[in-house]
Amino acid sequence: MRASVLSDWLAQRLDRGNGQPIYRQLHRLLQQAILSRELPAGTKVPSSRLLATELGVGRNTVTQVYEQLALEGYVSSATGRGTFVADSAPDEIVFDERPSRIEIAPAVLSTRGERLIAGAGVSKRQGGAFMPGVPDVSRFPARVWNRLHAKYWRRPRPDLLTYAPGGGLASLRHALADYLRTSRSVQCSPEQIIVTTGIHQSIDLAVRLLSDAGDIIWTEDPCYWGVRSVLQVSGLDLRAIRVDSEGIDPSPEDLANPPKLMLVTPSHQYPLGMVISLARRRMLLEFARQHRCWIIEDDYDSEFRYGSRPLASLQDSTRRGR
Repeated sequence: MRASVLSDWLAQRLDRGNGQPIYRQLHRLLQQAILSRELPAGTKVPSSRLLATELGVGRNTVTQVYEQLALEGYVSSATGRGTFVADSAPDEIVFDERPSRIEIAPAVLSTRGERLIAGAGVSKRQGGAFMPGVPDVSRFPARVWNRLHAKYWRRPRPDLLTYAPGGGLASLRHALADYLRTSRSVQCSPEQIIVTTGIHQSIDLAVRLLSDAGDIIWTEDPCYWGVRSVLQVSGLDLRAIRVDSEGIDPSPEDLANPPKLMLVTPSHQYPLGMVISLARRRMLLEFARQHRCWIIEDDYDSEFRYGSRPLASLQDSTRRGR
């Protein structure tokens, strides 16, 4: 295509009634002409003033399109010379033209990816009555939240608008340490707290820090599918331990092969809802002490109680702060 007929070619394809901005249409059409080589490399395109006049659009529109094409490498401009189509063709690759008997296999996920997809699952309904793991969000104190949000963000501190410090905001970690000490009997310092995006990231971080690929981890059976999916891609050897009315109940065979990690929900087993009994708690803690196992305590829904205080954490049961 000669540059002299570019205006006519564009005018035939611009649709002023489809609601799409002229700028976007013009940019797309010029891209198409360059990539299809209808505008060969080295072709000088009309000036922004001339093209705007012939198309009946603002000159700023054409200038903006030319500048965007230049940023993307489709055209190049030289002061006093004009705007030219750049050579955007890919480098030539020399192929072996001899017939090949190698069949190209379709792209597939990794073994780890296949395992993750096979074990994943989520309900299509994520709210409403009797939906496990989802509170009644209609009771959220939106007005109070908005009022506090407006109060503290009226004059935001610059340090709160950049990257967070390691572990999370210091004032939040101090507040969490005080809260956990009084409400959950957790003995910890603010420096031991790491703020994460949720249980998935927390479990992933914990197993990365405390175990190696191939180590054994006990999980409750049944357990939260999201945590199971995280563990399946961690390279750990998952051992599903059955749950009875007193919580996780390892068999003699399980006890004969101690794990590196145990993941338990002692205050509210998910999804069955029972609480680990005191005897079972003491057994797990003593077993972990003897075999130097790590216990990861998922404190799921521990604060949802009717007429009673939340149960103390497993850490408090040790009286050793382990």
